[in-house]
Amino acid sequence: MKEFKVTPIRNGTVIDHINVGMALKVLKIIGVGGNVNSTVSVLMHVPSKKAGWKDIVKIEDRELDPKELDKIALISPNATINIIRDYNVAEKFVVEVPNIIKGIMKCANPGCITNQNEPVETEFVVESKKPITLRCVYCDRVTTEVADNVR
Repeated sequence: MKEFKVTPIRNGTVIDHINVGMALKVLKIIGVGGNVNSTVSVLMHVPSKKAGWKDIVKIEDRELDPKELDKIALISPNATINIIRDYNVAEKFVVEVPNIIKGIMKCANPGCITNQNEPVETEFVVESKKPITLRCVYCDRVTTEVADNVR
C-alpha cells in the first residue's frame, strides 16, 4: 500500500482533531471557498490514536481570528489549532467554547426577533459544553443543533 503525505506549510494554520465529517463545514464557516489564492489541504476520515478518526484542515498564509476560533469550537470542541511560522509550530492550543456566543449563530426559532429583520445581534448562553447546548437570550429557544446554525 502506498502512503500519501501532505507537504508542510511555511506559514498558516493547521486545524487538527476536527470531528470526523466536519472539515468541509469548517472551511465554510471560516470563509474558505472556491476563490482561494493559497494552498488549502483537507484530510477527512484520518486515523487518530486519540479519537479513532478525525479530519484535518491546513490553510497556508492565514491565521484565524477569535470569531473563527469560536465557530470552530462550536462544531468541533476538541479541535486543536497549530499556528505555523517558517515551517515550525509557533503556537498550539485547543479551541474553547465561550460562555456567551454573539453574532456567529442564527437562532433556530423562525419567530425570534433576531430572524425578523431587526437590527439585533444574535446572542446565546452556553448552558452545557458537553454536549453543547445553547439558549437564545431573546426567545429562550434551546438548541443542540449547533453545526446547522453557525454562520
